[in-house]
Amino acid sequence: MSKILKRIGLFFGGLILAVALILLIIFAYLYLTADFKKPVGFEPVGKEIVKISDSLRACGTDTLRLSQSGLWEMKIGGSPFERGETYGKLAQDLLYEQEQIFVDQIRAFVPSEAYLKFLRYLTLAFNHSLGKYIGEEFREEIYGISLSCSDDFNFVCEPYERQMNYHSAHDLGHAMQDYMLVGCSSFAAWDTCSANGNLIVGRNFDFYLGDDFARNRIVMFCTPTDGYRFASVSWPGMIGVMSGMNETGLTITINAAKSAMPTSSATPISILTREILQYSSTIDEALAIANRHKTFVSESILIGSASDGRAAVIEKSPEKTALFTTDSSFIISTNHYQSDAFADDPRNIENIATSDSPYRLKRISQLLHCKFPIDAADAVSILRDHKGLNDSIIGWTNEAALNQFIGHHSVVFDANRLIMWVSTSPWQAGQYVAYDLAKIFSGRTSFIGEITNSQLSIPADTTMPIDDILRIKRLTHEFRAAIAQAQTISKAELGEFEQLNPELFATYEILGDYYYSQSDAATARKYWEMALQKSIPKQSEHERILMKINKLY
Repeated sequence: MSKILKRIGLFFGGLILAVALILLIIFAYLYLTADFKKPVGFEPVGKEIVKISDSLRACGTDTLRLSQSGLWEMKIGGSPFERGETYGKLAQDLLYEQEQIFVDQIRAFVPSEAYLKFLRYLTLAFNHSLGKYIGEEFREEIYGISLSCSDDFNFVCEPYERQMNYHSAHDLGHAMQDYMLVGCSSFAAWDTCSANGNLIVGRNFDFYLGDDFARNRIVMFCTPTDGYRFASVSWPGMIGVMSGMNETGLTITINAAKSAMPTSSATPISILTREILQYSSTIDEALAIANRHKTFVSESILIGSASDGRAAVIEKSPEKTALFTTDSSFIISTNHYQSDAFADDPRNIENIATSDSPYRLKRISQLLHCKFPIDAADAVSILRDHKGLNDSIIGWTNEAALNQFIGHHSVVFDANRLIMWVSTSPWQAGQYVAYDLAKIFSGRTSFIGEITNSQLSIPADTTMPIDDILRIKRLTHEFRAAIAQAQTISKAELGEFEQLNPELFATYEILGDYYYSQSDAATARKYWEMALQKSIPKQSEHERILMKINKLY
């Protein structure tokens, strides 16, 4: 019997070793054959940057300007490579700062240097065929930008490959939405639901990689050689589109949906939406472009069309694409699918049952019905809302709120008038500055001075306790670090933390974690039980707290 067991053990041991060897060979093959289809035959044009002032730079007829609002405003045009090269030259220091912030954030997530090196090879293997999924036009633009990227980050990979990977990193963040990287909300209203009958679109973009990541936001006004002129809001180096509107009054915003962890690369969502914004004027044209591309994560793409006089949501997964429309004169999109095509999708059913996405959708619906017919100011007030259903108090920074105080940016569009309102810091509390795209695209606007329309801008919200919220965020970070090291926190700070945010479940979960780290199980249990009495956004968070309590028995 012992000989038989030994032979069985050797057989399975050999089998495991063989499988591991096969996987290693496959991994090595993918890494060594990675092809990002780097453009060839392009030489820098040689345009020099002219620094007109501390806040204004020019490169030929293109400019980058820091507005009084704190937003960077970029005017750019030309061929794909020319656009990219000019972008890189104008924003070289911003590219460096953004990349440093991104790398630092990755290091915070993955402190192990050995594992970081492993991630480098894993990323290259995963994205080995990314080049064939990004069209030549956009690869040329990315290549142009990469010429201004620093070699300081070559330990990740060379500049062009890094910039290509960063465009897919956004999708990986969406795939990791359970780790609180995304939780976007958007809506549109038209006809009788709009104050002037125009198409009004509002969105919060809650892609969160720390407050520093959102420090430099670029509003880009692009005049490409092919396609429509458009405006979009993003961060340095990102040519893809998260929020934007083109000269025909077509708007686009993206909301993550529940995705399995991708196993191979495909078209990044932001590149797909960039193509839609640059080459579409109607919902049908946008849908046709979406159908042509394979993506590796799931996404809801809210398309507003002045030409159609309505909005619709393109629901896209790696397997299929569907169009969600409504019979009403409004539509809402959060982070789950609503069309019949995905009604039986197990991942979507799970997402509806366990996430805060349906909660936020109901909250938007409540607010819209209270305000119909809405105008841009009404849309902003909805995007700023931090309460729960029926105006319940659920605590500052609750993920179930529309305004979680983490947003990278918030935008409102009037598609018929070609007016775009963009939020300014902090989060949605700052002023929403107005851009008249009809005037800007006509060439009548000088980028030497302020280009926003001050008469149309929406004032800041001075009722939000911003200092308290900033203090809450700082203490949360400090407490979690102290808990990890079982360090002592003063009673004064513990009391302040509870007093600042008494309705947020996480306040009590963190306090419970602290007392548990100090071997005070009775007090830990008391706080964890208090957390369960509050509004908890996700089922997984509720179960996590229950597990902590059960661990005490």
